[in-house]
Amino acid sequence: MEERNMTEKDMTETEAKGNGHGTADREGRRASREEMLARVDHTQLKPFAVWEDVARLCDEALEYRTAGVCVPPAYVRRIHETYGDRINICTVVGFPLGYSVTEAKAAEVRQALADGCNEIDMVVNICDVKNGDYDKVEREIRTLKEICGEHILKVIVETCYLTEEEKIAMCRAVTDAGADYIKTSTGFGTGGAVREDVELFRKHIGPDVKIKAAGGISTLEDLRMFVELGCDRVGTSKAVGLCRAESGK
Repeated sequence: MEERNMTEKDMTETEAKGNGHGTADREGRRASREEMLARVDHTQLKPFAVWEDVARLCDEALEYRTAGVCVPPAYVRRIHETYGDRINICTVVGFPLGYSVTEAKAAEVRQALADGCNEIDMVVNICDVKNGDYDKVEREIRTLKEICGEHILKVIVETCYLTEEEKIAMCRAVTDAGADYIKTSTGFGTGGAVREDVELFRKHIGPDVKIKAAGGISTLEDLRMFVELGCDRVGTSKAVGLCRAESGK
């Protein structure tokens, strides 16, 4: 397959107008299948995923032009060697519990980038959040962003465990640390993305921070809702299958 994934620049150029957090002025128009898929991080993070599962994910991502794939760190190098620059590779760090020390997360980031990864989805230290040590959380995010450099860093705050005050504090930490995205969930917690959290994020993140919704997104209407709420990325393993079923292909 020779098709490239749609880049962030391509995605931006397809929008009529943005509001600073990636929301197009759709004038009431429903997002198309192509618009939704262009924002999907096609995901395979099951602990028992085999190479055939991952290769199928990558082939689907290329065929349906998703934003990229989100995969376990152990598969990054093989994907890069197999698909090269045709596919945008995202992997996870400190996943899914987040309470690894910063030095361990930093080592994970460096290895992932060396293996050919383009984007990192890190989990914050939720223990630090619950202890109110927001400065420490911000320092960790900043450290990992410095290692990422021009590569995208998404920060998973795992909203299902947080109070509204803590969610707002995480919006500030992600913004002040210079990360690229705030992400709702790992998909391994007690809850996933919900409309209210995305709306809260939009009120409190800085203009340069984008939003990724993930966790529990299992219908086309879920996917469409989060895209139309202004999420620049949506993490799900189901989007391609849902769109394929809808089109009868």
